Amino acid sequence: MAEFRLETERLILRDWRGDADWDEFFRVTNTPAVMQWLGDVLDDAGRAKQRARVEACRAKNGFCFWVVERKEDGAMLGFCGIKRADAPGSTLTGEFEVGWRLREDAWGRGYAREAATATLDAAFGTFGAEEVFALTVPGNTASWGLMKRLGMTRREELDYVDNRYEEPWNPTIVYSIDRDAWSTDRG
Repeated sequence: MAEFRLETERLILRDWRGDADWDEFFRVTNTPAVMQWLGDVLDDAGRAKQRARVEACRAKNGFCFWVVERKEDGAMLGFCGIKRADAPGSTLTGEFEVGWRLREDAWGRGYAREAATATLDAAFGTFGAEEVFALTVPGNTASWGLMKRLGMTRREELDYVDNRYEEPWNPTIVYSIDRDAWSTDRG
């Protein structure tokens, strides 16, 4: 399978290249601030489990969450990409899901929106998605704020409880955008 790579004005989204990528990703994103709405800081077992899930997702689907690098200096900013929804109790199992996680010093600079826009372009253009969903929790206003700025619509009828987490990480709230709305918003 050829390495996946997308370039935007300021970013490169690409496949993972092994231990060094994962070590840096967890160094810059596995912090209390970044993980506040994602179930808390991961221990060694949690980090290993997350890596295994992303790598299995890539092997199975040909896509998953990609490394996000800043072109200017090659810095690892985090990840962004698409996967097939698979959370326990999910109302979206098997559907395309966009997600992102960026280091705290990258917040507020438009990187998440730039990466998510490129990812949605790839979801609809390269991977044939008809609709893409995004998940967060009610308290994560930055995340659902970006979903709105991307043109996504709140889908309360699809919200669900993920039994792996307690409050404030539940319920999972759902947004989505379909191919036509993405094309119209971008046109």
